[in-house]
Amino acid sequence: MTDTNAMTVRTPWHLWVVGVLSLLWNGFGAFDFVSTITRGEAYFRESGFDQAMIDYFNAMPNWMYLPWTLGVWGAAIGSILLLIRNRLAVPAFALSALGALVSLIYGKFIAPPPAPPPAMAMMAWMPFVIMAIALVLLWYAWAMRKAGVLR
Repeated sequence: MTDTNAMTVRTPWHLWVVGVLSLLWNGFGAFDFVSTITRGEAYFRESGFDQAMIDYFNAMPNWMYLPWTLGVWGAAIGSILLLIRNRLAVPAFALSALGALVSLIYGKFIAPPPAPPPAMAMMAWMPFVIMAIALVLLWYAWAMRKAGVLR
């Protein structure tokens, strides 16, 4: 007879792939957040933003910093927690998805930004890409917790 409490679940190979890719993706989000906060307009110009886009981001209401912060840092922390197989990755990714959803609603329905410069046309789709990735990471962490991989 085996003691089921003593059994451990092996870490599947895909957890490392998802975890590292997640950390890279969300690490860039954290870099972007810090650069936006600390370097402001200079960072925007280096990123290729035109004046209309810079003005839009500079006019973002203060309350939007809360969902943005939750989205970015929830995802970055969730990625680290996933890599160390911690079950708290699930609520971290849930906060991230919530932040991404509020940001998407704000940017697409409440206060849409001006059209991006032609070289940055893909930016119009980024809120949807970010939301999709946030939901996939939340689902993945939930599935890994349910499978007993996250402790």
